[in-house]
Amino acid sequence: MTLLLDRIKDDMKVAMKGGEKFRLGVIRLILSAVKQIEVDERIALDTERVIVVLDKMLKQRRESIRQYRDAKREDLAEVEEAEIVVLQDYLPQALTEVEIDAMVQTAVVESGAASIKEMGKVMALLKSPMQGRADMALVSAKIKAALPV
Repeated sequence: MTLLLDRIKDDMKVAMKGGEKFRLGVIRLILSAVKQIEVDERIALDTERVIVVLDKMLKQRRESIRQYRDAKREDLAEVEEAEIVVLQDYLPQALTEVEIDAMVQTAVVESGAASIKEMGKVMALLKSPMQGRADMALVSAKIKAALPV
């Protein structure tokens, strides 16, 4: 059992006692996603892997928001945004734009990437330290902008 998972379970109990139905629902979704992986892979997830699960859930919500807004369904987009707020409670502190830019520049230099074809090298260096702390689609765009074609 990880500290993060313990915290999520404790928050579930608090949400139950406090009558916070929406928060409770999101926490149950998190625990369900974690449990699904634990059962499928027959392992207990560590904090790092739980963060990967949360990051994936966050990415799904962002994509849903984009689709809902394209379909002029602001009501559904707002629900997804509220879920994102709860998910972000369990993720590490988000990186600022300046921090992301600095990390991308450092990774480009460290990897020795000379063109956009070597973007994978840069992304490999950034994936772990940025997991759950930055929108990787944004990071990808920044890497593309930093590398010559």
